[in-house]
Amino acid sequence: MTTEQTRNKALLVLPRLRVQNANAISSPMTWGFPAITAFTGLMTALTRLLGPDAGIAFYSVGIVCHSFEPQVTQGGYTRSFHLTRNPVLQDGSTAAIVEEGRAHLDITLVFEVELAAALLSEAERAQLAAHIGDVLAGMRIAGGSVVPPLPGKFRNPPRPSLKLVSDDPEERRKEFRKLSRRLLPGFALVSRDDLLQTRLAELQKTTLGATLLDAWLDLSRLNHRAVRQKTVDEKTGDTIETVEWVTDSRPGWIVPMPVGFAALSELHDPGTVAGARDPNLPFQFVESVYSMGQWINPLRLTDISDLLWEPFHDSGLYRCFNAYQAPSPLPVSPTT
Repeated sequence: MTTEQTRNKALLVLPRLRVQNANAISSPMTWGFPAITAFTGLMTALTRLLGPDAGIAFYSVGIVCHSFEPQVTQGGYTRSFHLTRNPVLQDGSTAAIVEEGRAHLDITLVFEVELAAALLSEAERAQLAAHIGDVLAGMRIAGGSVVPPLPGKFRNPPRPSLKLVSDDPEERRKEFRKLSRRLLPGFALVSRDDLLQTRLAELQKTTLGATLLDAWLDLSRLNHRAVRQKTVDEKTGDTIETVEWVTDSRPGWIVPMPVGFAALSELHDPGTVAGARDPNLPFQFVESVYSMGQWINPLRLTDISDLLWEPFHDSGLYRCFNAYQAPSPLPVSPTT
């Protein structure tokens, strides 16, 4: 899209996408729902496939999950991924098994976009939304294949839509409420960076030298603590001490998640690193950047910005940000 064209904000909704065998290993330290960078990468892939003449520019993406089915075998507290057996090698020996986590997803994607002036009519927008839906059907999302919905699941299958965003705050709020109801049943993924700082402050009161990593690990697990209870026997008057195991409260469905990448090395010139995927592009070694997220009912969101994730890149850092702010932060203090 050329800069001379007049562009207008709009929301592109791609509803109820059924994805099979998406990548469930989102980082070296987490597994489950695909990383948020998989969906910002999808924006880049769509931009390249549609081309500069499509009249649409992608800026941010929101994710709502309706169904998540990890391909695992569960036995007690242990889960194992379903792995594929690769064909034997040329010499007849057994090929190594590479652990690959997969999951089936049912998701809705909401993109914040800008449109050229030629796409302001309803007919043009409907045609473009349908075209993007067709293009996406031949792509991969988080490494998984986009497949048609199951027969008979929807009486009227939802279709992609592309609607302009009003400049009036009240009208924009009403439109978002309508969209929120369309996203049900499902949960939206939002950022909870604030929980890390809150938990770090609590840990530093009791643990000398506690770091953000300690706070992140503490929030990433279910903490069970032994609490001493004192009761008085009504008959004898003696004090009886007992121990009760309690679980720390959690402020909702919070999850650890990768939110980007940080550079580990300088930017190498194209072709100087052996084994790079594309020898024609510069290469840089990176590591994952972690934070906390929360799955939340879309009806609890007040504005479209609460749902959207926007990528930010600077020298040595690629990170995704989300503008959600909890209305009344709840402390996640250990039970004493």
